[in-house]
Amino acid sequence: MSHYDEEQTLAGPSPITPEVEQAAQWTDKFAPFPEMLDHITKPRSLVTFRAILIGAICGVLVNGSNIYLGLKTGWTSTANLLGSVVGFTILKKWSQVHNHSFGPHENNIVQTVATASAGMSNAFISAIPATYQLGLLSTPSKDFVRIVLLTAAGGYFGLLSVAPLRKFFIEKKSARDLNLIFPSSTVTALTIRNMHSAAVHAASAVQQMKVTLWAFSGAAGLRISSPLAVGLIWEWHIFTWIHATGLLGDFAIAAESWGWFLEWTPAMIGSGMLVGTNVASSFFAGSVLAWAVTGPYLVSQNMAFGSPISSDSSWSGLMSYTSMSAEYANAKHPSPRYWLLWPGVTCMLAVALTELLCQWYTIIQRSDVPFLRLLKSAWGQWSYPSVPDEEHEDITQNNSDIASWMWAPGLLVAIAATILSMKLAFGISLLKIVLALGLSFVLSIVAIQATGATGESSWFPLFYPDMLPTNLRPSNSDTTPLTAVATISQIVLGATHSADSGNLALRQRLNLLGGALANIGANQACDLMGDFRVGYLLQTPARFQYIAQLIGTFIASIVAPVIFKLFTTAYPCIIESEIRSNIDKTTDQHRCEFSGPSIATWRAVAVASTNSASGQSAIPATSGEFAVLFAAVGVMIVLGRNLLGISPVKAYLPNMMIMGLAFTMPSPPYGIAMLIGALGAKIWKSREKRAFASYSSAVAAGLMAGEGIGGIVNGVLTIVVGWGGDGWGTALGCPAGRC
Repeated sequence: MSHYDEEQTLAGPSPITPEVEQAAQWTDKFAPFPEMLDHITKPRSLVTFRAILIGAICGVLVNGSNIYLGLKTGWTSTANLLGSVVGFTILKKWSQVHNHSFGPHENNIVQTVATASAGMSNAFISAIPATYQLGLLSTPSKDFVRIVLLTAAGGYFGLLSVAPLRKFFIEKKSARDLNLIFPSSTVTALTIRNMHSAAVHAASAVQQMKVTLWAFSGAAGLRISSPLAVGLIWEWHIFTWIHATGLLGDFAIAAESWGWFLEWTPAMIGSGMLVGTNVASSFFAGSVLAWAVTGPYLVSQNMAFGSPISSDSSWSGLMSYTSMSAEYANAKHPSPRYWLLWPGVTCMLAVALTELLCQWYTIIQRSDVPFLRLLKSAWGQWSYPSVPDEEHEDITQNNSDIASWMWAPGLLVAIAATILSMKLAFGISLLKIVLALGLSFVLSIVAIQATGATGESSWFPLFYPDMLPTNLRPSNSDTTPLTAVATISQIVLGATHSADSGNLALRQRLNLLGGALANIGANQACDLMGDFRVGYLLQTPARFQYIAQLIGTFIASIVAPVIFKLFTTAYPCIIESEIRSNIDKTTDQHRCEFSGPSIATWRAVAVASTNSASGQSAIPATSGEFAVLFAAVGVMIVLGRNLLGISPVKAYLPNMMIMGLAFTMPSPPYGIAMLIGALGAKIWKSREKRAFASYSSAVAAGLMAGEGIGGIVNGVLTIVVGWGGDGWGTALGCPAGRC
């Protein structure tokens, strides 16, 4: 019987035989999980009222906490794991009380609704308040309808525009070619699978769940306790320790200034276990090239500049090279971070588009886009490469995939509605809106590929301030480049007015709102594709996930503006222009409760990219030149890898998408931690192959989920009781007493 026959399978769990135990071992990361060991839910019962209700509640709660914490710290999280666990806990009990079936597929729908409902909050901690601070809009109350339209337009365009690419990014052949693991989505799927399998007492599943819980507990405990002694528990500033002994002198200070220390982040270590040595090595190599070679050279040649971060004479050489304030986010006086951003983004964009071109035959054969189907039919005699039949055999959800009628009309309506609403609501011209939407789509493709190779957008590091306390930094298990996506869209939109002496306010409004469209669109596109990965592994029909995403996006497009309106009513300083001069003042009587680190960055980039007084580009000339060279190298490596076919040499070519990503991430420790995870997994596999096959994914899932939940707990404890820092804890082992 097919998984999706109308006759629901209600038999109990299969007998636990050695064959069943072996089937439960998931060894091919690009194939769905083996047969689930509990009840299979029939399709028509998946998108239930209870699933929507529980998912929406989880998503709304996370949306509210995201805006609150995002305005304070600059980071947000998704609700995928929360929706998975809460959905299982509540609906499993519900099903027992009311004698209703509840399986992993419906659990998947709860998680999907939760993820979509929690989305789009990042625009409300960055672009939208920055627009108000520059005096480009009226008030959130008066602009409420306009903001809802902007949010819905970005969300639905991002969702609808990438929906037809599900097969390309998710199914076995193309996912393997692009190494799209989607680590956080994989962890979510593993969590759902293990919870349901353990619930019916499958021996291997119970053991895997125990391993996951042990890893989860250890990671969460480490993350929660870390603020008490950051420099001893969480971060090992080895060069700081060496400096304290008087050895290495200026070299130790320089290494510390450029961020070369160990961070024992379980999430990145777990992510490294999943993505393998090629991706992890590429990330590390990109960090070395950016933050140990290029950055120091730029500073030595006065092409980029840092700022002192300590007045202590013993730390006189300690510098910050990651500022994105207005002083350092410009072409004339850039920080290394601002300079490196453009080569990274350009390389990622070039590599992503080249990969798409190299996979043209896969797109044509697997896409449900009417034009491509017509092309394939008309030119059916072409002798282009074909996808082997066996690649289709394990794609169980083909009979319930997303048909053209489910997205094409909606996409046309979304485009038309966006053009009309942006013109009427904000005075932006048709051509500029079309450009913004085009950027949103192209950059969404880049973000999805980076997400798939390194992790889903569970955490969005949106320009948190230099030297932010570690307990308030994002638990960055994932490296979705939404920051880079937004920044490049701002620069491109600003360039369309570079020689224009027209209305500055209109240029800045287009810059910020166009960037917000791209950011929101890429956010929802990545969430959608990540959810499709979860469903693919669990063999959930994609149509039901798609419907759940549509519902969740509608909820988020209302909820996020409502929460933002409530916060700005209670704390007007969030959108007041005075915050521009007082944001860093601790003695000002009007000091705002919310530092708004992401707001400051968006505002700085908007001002820099729309300043047409000199007619100069906002991108440093040397950065642009290096960006072209770096992108050309990336394209050549991608072409070479695709031309090599099945050659073993491919395994040793760097992943240029991830190397470019490292240029946009001011955090070398993440690359180190990912490499530690990948090498640890490789050693484990070489010594205990059977144990590795059984438990490696469970360990990775526990590590990533544990840090994520621990990070949320840390944020709450910091706000409520002043957890860490001067309130609770010690700065022993930190450079200049700061971590």
